[in-house]
Amino acid sequence: MRIIICGAGQVGWQIARQLSGEGNDIVLIDRDERLIQQANEALDVQGVVGHASHPDAMERAGARDCDLLIAATASDEVNIVACEVAHALFDVPRKIARLRAPAYLDPRYADLYRANHLPIDVLISPEHEIALAALSRLDAPTTFDTETFMDGRVRMLGLALPADCPVLHTPLRQLDQTFFGLRAVVVGIRRGTRLFAPEPGDQLMPGDQAYVVAATPDVDRTLDIFGRPTHGVRRVVIIGGGNVGVAVALALEERAELNVKLIERDRARAETAADLLGRTIVLNGDGMGADLMAEAGVPQADVVLTLTQDDRTNILAALRARLAGARMVIALINDPSLIPLAASLGIDTQISPRAATVSTILRHVRRGRVRDVYSLGDAEAELIEAQVLAGSALAGTTVRDMKLPRGALLAAVEKSGQVLKPRPDMRLDQGDLVLIFALAGDIQEVERLLQVSADWF
Repeated sequence: MRIIICGAGQVGWQIARQLSGEGNDIVLIDRDERLIQQANEALDVQGVVGHASHPDAMERAGARDCDLLIAATASDEVNIVACEVAHALFDVPRKIARLRAPAYLDPRYADLYRANHLPIDVLISPEHEIALAALSRLDAPTTFDTETFMDGRVRMLGLALPADCPVLHTPLRQLDQTFFGLRAVVVGIRRGTRLFAPEPGDQLMPGDQAYVVAATPDVDRTLDIFGRPTHGVRRVVIIGGGNVGVAVALALEERAELNVKLIERDRARAETAADLLGRTIVLNGDGMGADLMAEAGVPQADVVLTLTQDDRTNILAALRARLAGARMVIALINDPSLIPLAASLGIDTQISPRAATVSTILRHVRRGRVRDVYSLGDAEAELIEAQVLAGSALAGTTVRDMKLPRGALLAAVEKSGQVLKPRPDMRLDQGDLVLIFALAGDIQEVERLLQVSADWF
């Protein structure tokens, strides 16, 4: 597939790296010659220096033969015009645009994005994705990462395993036998810097990070078994009242049980936030000041989210909130190189706008009847939710006979609305939903299994 990516920033770079590694023909457009040179040296892509929305740059990028355009520059307007140019001059069949301004995302104006108006097939809002990620973290506060699948009926849990974890040094097949009826599967283990798909005989070790997929009704039991029982969240403090902070506060306001307070240093932004929010108490001042932290209830907070536009401010504010007594701290971090630092400093969870946006884009790129995609780590693996199609390599086969690559595992199956733990003799039928964990190098093979075979026609 030939894909043009507009913008060589963090999101564009990550998407280009991931998709080029899977054999796609990737062209990256950016007006910064330095970024394009770095991409040409580090990635298997074609770099084009130019304005992403200019027809001549599109022409040089080969837009006439393009299957998909991903507009992910820092400018909403450039992304919109790039989609218009791709549609009007080059008839690019699919166009994805990242838009950040709330005015562009207002549901009242949804008709704006039609082929005869603004021809954008998929809109992606980083603020919306971050809000969803924050809500997901609050649902499982003892995890370092979590995501839902199959319309909320399945949840992935990222669990850090300390030395006192009850299930250490136990073969995974024995866990399956000990906790009979538990619909949970360990699909990935990170040991040091290595992420791998475990075998039934593998054991969990102290310091491991385990990715566990569980049916939602079994999540609490799973967390107890792994020594990470969840705790209720009622008091939430947000530091940072920009677009992201307000988006998260608006999402949290829909949960009546939550008491939410927001701190914003800039007076004008604080006033704007107060006008947009209903139940949230907005405080104007320095979110790292001891007095204001006390006034906002940080020492008694169940969760503090630091969501300013500056990564270092977010990390420092999270640490101060932790020292003040907050039960859990979550920091928004754009720069992926700072995430290990934040984890080593004791910050419970980090939210990466880049990772959230990349996962959403991949959902619309994957082949087969893919319903959802979630990228794990530094694009090291994916969880892929898909429907089994008649004529695909999976339809009519048993789990035992699935020809999954070594770095892939079947995590969950849904039949007629019922979530099941995969068993060797389970048959996969047309219309079933499957959730598959796949290391980056095995994603192409998993995609092939999900597609309809040419022999079927």
